[in-house]
Amino acid sequence: MGSNDRLLPALALVGVVVAVVIGVVLVVLGVHERSGPVTVPTAADVGGARPAPTPVAPAVPAPEARLDGPVPVELRADPAWVARVAEGAGIPPRALAAYAGAVLTVADDRPGCHLGWNTLAAIGHVESGHGSINGSRLLDDGMTSPRIRGIALDGNGVAAIRDTDGGELDGDPTWDRAVGPMQFIPSTWRTHGRDGDGDGEVRIDDIDDAALSAAYYLCHSGRDLRDSQAWIDAVASYNAGLAYNHSVVEAANYYRQFH
Repeated sequence: MGSNDRLLPALALVGVVVAVVIGVVLVVLGVHERSGPVTVPTAADVGGARPAPTPVAPAVPAPEARLDGPVPVELRADPAWVARVAEGAGIPPRALAAYAGAVLTVADDRPGCHLGWNTLAAIGHVESGHGSINGSRLLDDGMTSPRIRGIALDGNGVAAIRDTDGGELDGDPTWDRAVGPMQFIPSTWRTHGRDGDGDGEVRIDDIDDAALSAAYYLCHSGRDLRDSQAWIDAVASYNAGLAYNHSVVEAANYYRQFH
């Protein structure tokens, strides 16, 4: 192979990496302001190469409904905002209310995380189509019907995770499966599951509980998601696959235009 023949593949690879990094910079344009959920930095893990943190500019926040006392996550975001953004972004209003409310709730407890609603919505889209995968749908109370269960994590093209819950959550006593609209595996749900709607139950099939649990999970370990590497690490902790990262970036970048 001649020198030019060797050079062309190398140049092509450099071009791909540069294109992805440029895409990351374009996505990293918003931060979470204290008054509500907004766009956040996003980035993709490309072949192990992680772009350096990129400065961000403020974006327009979503308003919070003015309600006194403890409020279920689905009621925290302003309903007019939810209706308008849901229509524009193509997200079911019930799901968007859960995502936005979860981000607002986490902002009170972990204001340094700067999680934006579009990141949580992007994960919900990739994981289950906002609760619509395999013919399922979100009910008014936030539950999914029928239940959403992923494939057996038996090592056949996926991670191998032996059963950790006796099949209690996923119905499989041999292998773990991802469950619910945010696709938690049982072992992660056991340590990170939270009650989002204040009904005293922590239900993996409830979009309110699942969205709040996912929000806290993304923010754990003191992450500040304005930092692009911290954002990458948060998404990779949810699912480390390269294609998964790309899909979440694409969805988060799309959703960020709606506010």
